[in-house]
Amino acid sequence: MDYSGSAGFRQRKLPAKVRTRGPMHNVGDPSHLFEDTSGNMEAPMSGHGYEGTAGFGLTRQGILSDPMMSNLAMAYGSSLASQGKNIVDKNIDRFIPVSRLKYYFAVDTVYVGKKLGLLVFPYMHQNWEVRYQQDTPVAPRVEVNAPDLYIPAMAFITYLLVAGFALGTQSRFSPEMLGMQASTALIWLVIEVLAILLSLYLVTVNTDLTTIDLVAFAGYKYVGMITGVVSGLIFGRTGYYVALGWCCISIVVFMIRTLRLKILSEAAAEGVLVRGTRNQLRMYLTMAIAAVQPFFMYWLTFHLVR
Repeated sequence: MDYSGSAGFRQRKLPAKVRTRGPMHNVGDPSHLFEDTSGNMEAPMSGHGYEGTAGFGLTRQGILSDPMMSNLAMAYGSSLASQGKNIVDKNIDRFIPVSRLKYYFAVDTVYVGKKLGLLVFPYMHQNWEVRYQQDTPVAPRVEVNAPDLYIPAMAFITYLLVAGFALGTQSRFSPEMLGMQASTALIWLVIEVLAILLSLYLVTVNTDLTTIDLVAFAGYKYVGMITGVVSGLIFGRTGYYVALGWCCISIVVFMIRTLRLKILSEAAAEGVLVRGTRNQLRMYLTMAIAAVQPFFMYWLTFHLVR
């Protein structure tokens, strides 16, 4: 036998065994199933990629620190903000006439005092026409005959507060009752305005009355309602009927003298025959609008005084 060949064979196989045992001596250990390569990834991160990021940050800071670029950015931002504001204002004006609503809230303390006096004592007032300036009516604060929304809005809120107080004195107050009172008054107001608009359309009246004007005129009756309820709380049922009756007569006179000019404003441009027939319808419509106010005033207040 040639042992030298066997020895040579063993010598040749020995390095192979060493190579195979090296990586496989800890196969049973789960921690060595995957090789940790986090150390090898640190080198690329510390190379060109990191330098590029740092360079980008320095470049961005340099741009922001440039006064010209900062001014351009501020000018561009302000122009975008103004364009966005204009777009929002145009879209809002499509549904809610904000510019027109500003006119109805252009009031002051003197106007409010005069208007309240006119609503309660309209008998001595002579001139009921609204002054115009360049084809537009003047603001309510300088024209007591102009309609406004401030008094109707505040009167509606005050009416709810007085109604809640009256219900509390009768041990009948509850949030549900107050909410029902508010919803009932608001629903009747909407029905009244819609009925007036439909009547004007059926009678074919060409008038400058707008929906906001009708809401303002229909909301003036809350002043008399508040007066009647407060008088009833102080003087009882007798005081309620006396004060409410006075306010009902006052609101009828106020509505007739105010709406008569509004509804009959286009009558002069029509023929004699057409003018005569339509004037009668317009007068009947004006009387009906004025006459329905006391019914609403009594219906919304009689249960508050006992």
